[in-house]
Amino acid sequence: MSIAESALEQNIAHFYGAHHGWLRAWLRKKLGCPHNAADVAQDTFVRIMASRDALFGIREPRAYLTTTAQRLLVDRARRQALEQAYLAELALSADACEGAPSPEQTLMAVQALAQISAALDAVPARAREAFLRHYLDGDTHAAIASHLGVSTRMVQKYLVQALLQCRRHRDGSALEAGFT
Repeated sequence: MSIAESALEQNIAHFYGAHHGWLRAWLRKKLGCPHNAADVAQDTFVRIMASRDALFGIREPRAYLTTTAQRLLVDRARRQALEQAYLAELALSADACEGAPSPEQTLMAVQALAQISAALDAVPARAREAFLRHYLDGDTHAAIASHLGVSTRMVQKYLVQALLQCRRHRDGSALEAGFT
């Protein structure tokens, strides 16, 4: 281990030790659930540690932590809203159809949505918006381009970028699970 890596590791350990308890308590007050608070606090530190250079030069660490945690809470709320909307739509279609999906199929669909959501977290905002507008809202490339103020060719690039990230995420998840 090099001196720089050792210094970084010490910096991370100090940052985590100095602020984890405070962040978890702040989130517990905000969320009302110690388990969810612990999850979001951990996710916050994971996100910050993923961008190692973010640890250097932080002048207001608690403000930085709360901003990161609030963004994760927004992402979590969006994901839950997406899941709830899907489940509500699924329930409506199940009532209308005799061949409604089984609970296993429903679970697989929700898991797939969670994977897509996680993959889209790694995509820039414009590419994510283009993906959601095209595949969820059914907007055309031209409509998306007009909304984003870019060319239709750029919308196509955004969609390819998002789809490739979904594939990389899927392939990475399969490798982690031991599948090929």
